[in-house]
Amino acid sequence: MVGKSPSPADLKPKELEAVYAISRAVALSEGINQALDDIVNLTRSVFIFDNMVLYLVGENETLEPRYARVIGRGRSAEANLAWGDALANDVYHSLETMTASEQLDGWQEDRLASRFFLGIPLRLTEGILGALVFGRFGGPPYSPDQTHLAEFIASHIAQLVHRQHLVERIANLEADRRLSQLQHDFIAMITHELNTPLGFIKGYATTLLRKDTTWDENSRLEFLTVIDEEADRLRELIDDLLDSSRLQAGTLKMTFEAVRLDTLLRDIISRVQSRSDETPPRLVIKSSPVIQGDPIRLAQVFDNLLSNAAKYAPQAPVTIILEANKEQVHIIVKDEGPGIAPEHLDKIFERFYRIPDLQTAARGTGMGLFICRQIVSAHRGIINAESEPGKGAAFHITLPLSQPSVIKPGG
Repeated sequence: MVGKSPSPADLKPKELEAVYAISRAVALSEGINQALDDIVNLTRSVFIFDNMVLYLVGENETLEPRYARVIGRGRSAEANLAWGDALANDVYHSLETMTASEQLDGWQEDRLASRFFLGIPLRLTEGILGALVFGRFGGPPYSPDQTHLAEFIASHIAQLVHRQHLVERIANLEADRRLSQLQHDFIAMITHELNTPLGFIKGYATTLLRKDTTWDENSRLEFLTVIDEEADRLRELIDDLLDSSRLQAGTLKMTFEAVRLDTLLRDIISRVQSRSDETPPRLVIKSSPVIQGDPIRLAQVFDNLLSNAAKYAPQAPVTIILEANKEQVHIIVKDEGPGIAPEHLDKIFERFYRIPDLQTAARGTGMGLFICRQIVSAHRGIINAESEPGKGAAFHITLPLSQPSVIKPGG
């Protein structure tokens, strides 16, 4: 059956009121599913149906059911998304409104076994988007007036779908733009960070190789020390990049074993003390738990936290507190430095994030805390920060005492 183009003159006052309400629902909707739910409820007050299925064109130019609602008598008839497939395809290819019916076994005794379908193409001037199918169980067949009303409803749904497509395209374009900007910023930041130590290494090495100048032993050792320190800096940057990528991809290998955290922390503090003349962190041990973890990666977490404290809170006292209960261990690394503003506390664990006001105060890529969070997460733990400007910062880590027999990094 071919339906003519819908016209408001074909609608009765109650139907026109329903169509107006549907139009408003489409205009005010924030999401397509909620709008379709509203359309179903508004439509059923003037047009009896038991299920509605929306078919849209998929990636392979085939129709796919994207929305279905079963109400009324359809609920007891075991309705499913497959109903109306054949009619939807016929409507889509013919671009015409069509009806169909089927009679299941036992239809003489059970009128719900007689099913009537109405299919309407979803058309716009830009082309066809799909098909809308209404199902009715037990009759009666669709009248011309009901068909015209259904076509009006379909035209509004076509507008809704088209608008959703536009919103998705805009969102995808914006996501692509942001990704492109992130890639640009990342390349610029990494280039700058890598060029800085490379510049020092090249500059001092070239200076030492000059044949027109003779350097005294103290100057030569000073230049070589700078080269050595900047080479370490360069290796640290490369290691951070590799660890960051592997952690995000879940491919960083971890070896879990029994770890005494008090011993691990003492070893880390000893290393810090041997590398610096500053006062070493104070260690407060309230319990001596043994956990299952990767000692190398856990040490990396605490090294990063202490390195951050040295960068952003130089000369400030640092305290590490270790405590535990029957299920988990709690480690606090806190300093008495300038602190972190509240708006940055959640962002500092993001990859490449650096606090704007501190970017010139200390060199770094913004990957250290991201790596910390990924390693802690791989141990089924949690890390977060609390701070108050002018009163220092505290990083809290909670780790379970036991781990599953099989564990993957980043899980």
